[in-house]
Amino acid sequence: MASMSSPGMAAIPEATVARLPVYLRALRTLQDRGTATVSSEELAAVAGVNSAKLRKDLSFLGSYGTRGVGYDVEYLIYQISRELGLSLDWPVAIIGIGNLGHALANYGGFVSRGFRIAALFDADPRLSGNRVAGLVIRHVDELDEVIADLGISIAVIAVPPTNAQAVADRLVAAGVTSILNFAPTVVTVPEGVDLRKVDLSVELQILAFHEQRKSAEGKGARGGRTVRRSMREDPVNPDPDQAQAPERPAEPPIRQHRSAPDLNEVLPA
Repeated sequence: MASMSSPGMAAIPEATVARLPVYLRALRTLQDRGTATVSSEELAAVAGVNSAKLRKDLSFLGSYGTRGVGYDVEYLIYQISRELGLSLDWPVAIIGIGNLGHALANYGGFVSRGFRIAALFDADPRLSGNRVAGLVIRHVDELDEVIADLGISIAVIAVPPTNAQAVADRLVAAGVTSILNFAPTVVTVPEGVDLRKVDLSVELQILAFHEQRKSAEGKGARGGRTVRRSMREDPVNPDPDQAQAPERPAEPPIRQHRSAPDLNEVLPA
């Protein structure tokens, strides 16, 4: 699916749209350092991407830079912000004011990026009337009315996974067309509604995979043996491979010599 740009301009691929906020963050970092112009190579290094990919992405915005000079940092910030719609004020609702909801409501970085937390909802009646970040927590039964009154089109789901789909359905029915889901479960929405998912546990599992690979590669480079921790067998779903694996035969004893040879000649690899 492609995201349409300004009238008369080509559609911007979703992969490019996903990288534009990264470029914007890098540009703001450079701006804070007092950098007025930046080359594609320098900007790519700060953003952590390939310079050729960056130039292609920015070409969708009609920004090609100046040969020998590079990109004007301030103007490129304006271009990307405009394309992302950050020149507007976007009211956002958060549903689920637990630990995560509290943290999101108190985060001050949204305002400078064009987002304003406008409404907080929770199903727990004991939280109704309490204030978080200067906003009154409303019961979820008020959702339809508040969404309509405040003109909210973007909402954040921060509820337990068992409630996420029902909350998404209520948001869509209330007129919300963009949802950011933090609940660790699959949520479906109808066509015309944009859904983004953030699953912290999945991201940590991906990092664990890479750490395991790096650890194994490091041990292999040192010539060491990888030691695996024994795991208890699951009594409900036993591992068939583990159950059928033959026992390793005992290694034959090493014959003793009066003059000890090199250990590499005696011990099995």
